[in-house]
Amino acid sequence: MKHPEFPLTDELIYLNHAAVGPWPKRTGEAVIKFAEQNTRYGSHFYPDWLNKEAELRTQLQALINAPSADDIALVKNTSEALSFVAYGLPWQAGDNIVSSNEEFPSNRLPWQSLADQGVEFRQADLHSADTPEDALFALVDGNTRLLTISSIQFASGLRMDLERIGAFCKQRGILFCIDAIQSLGAVQFDVQAYRADFVMADGHKWMFGPEGLGVFYTTPEARDKLKLTQYGWHMMKDTHNYENQPWEVHATARRFECGSPNMLGIHAFSASLSLLLETGMATVEELVLERSDYLKDLIDKHAQLVLLSSKQNRLKSGIITFKHRTVPNEALYQHLQKNGVVCAPRGGGIRFSPHFYNTFAEIDRAFKLIGLL
Repeated sequence: MKHPEFPLTDELIYLNHAAVGPWPKRTGEAVIKFAEQNTRYGSHFYPDWLNKEAELRTQLQALINAPSADDIALVKNTSEALSFVAYGLPWQAGDNIVSSNEEFPSNRLPWQSLADQGVEFRQADLHSADTPEDALFALVDGNTRLLTISSIQFASGLRMDLERIGAFCKQRGILFCIDAIQSLGAVQFDVQAYRADFVMADGHKWMFGPEGLGVFYTTPEARDKLKLTQYGWHMMKDTHNYENQPWEVHATARRFECGSPNMLGIHAFSASLSLLLETGMATVEELVLERSDYLKDLIDKHAQLVLLSSKQNRLKSGIITFKHRTVPNEALYQHLQKNGVVCAPRGGGIRFSPHFYNTFAEIDRAFKLIGLL
């Protein structure tokens, strides 16, 4: 039976939440209500919109277990937040940054762009040691200033032991940055347990939000290490005092929000998060992993399929990637797309990323389509 919040057409089997997730019904309704209000009243209800903005910060605080809503900035996307860190820290020639060779470009390009400042970007082969974490640690030395890693790798679904990495970094005085876009909304996440300095994620994947609005978490100590690279009215301490002369930078994470907020996106994102928080992230994670385990079993039983994601259960995620032994990957992808299976070609195979509301019957239908090849 379909989840009432996801009345997706029967022509589609939506298994692509690691790319762009569909909106829940309540999110579409929130956007319609906001649009109608704008059409009839303009900005007359702006104070209510500001309350919704504050509510979204509180929702995001709960989602990642941040100590305070003041640690939450609303940014355009993951890339913007990563760039704030890359170009906010005072680098010195000879510094290095440790990461992996499996990162999405968002968590690679900002760091590589620092090469002209003499900063080295080191990419660990996550399969070169006993654990992925050991592979990262092997590249750390006395000149390592920051370790940046995706909480879950976008192509393989490999999930990192963030508590272990955070403890390692804190023992050595290394800043810890997490691209959490493949975790938030899919599995439980705790910035305090991970001892993270910076965490960022866009809302449009597992969180069911709109594109163009994301979260940037910073600890107060880490926040003060970043010089600002964008300026505007919204980052002032006394935000609505437009005659403020002289002015001060906002003490909270709002300092990274230089201009007018994306109010349409805020209403949509808040509605989407309300579903996840009502369901409970412990329940969401349990259901997501239950579906990924089900996928692994189907792949193992299918003589023509090869599982590319890890079979180890040390840390599971909602991303499962596989390939066909004889059918070229592009041909398999086109076959699935043509028949309504929304997925993605990633990591040399096909990536399925079901969410908590997907039914096992939908997954079975997708595999029956593969069997028709």
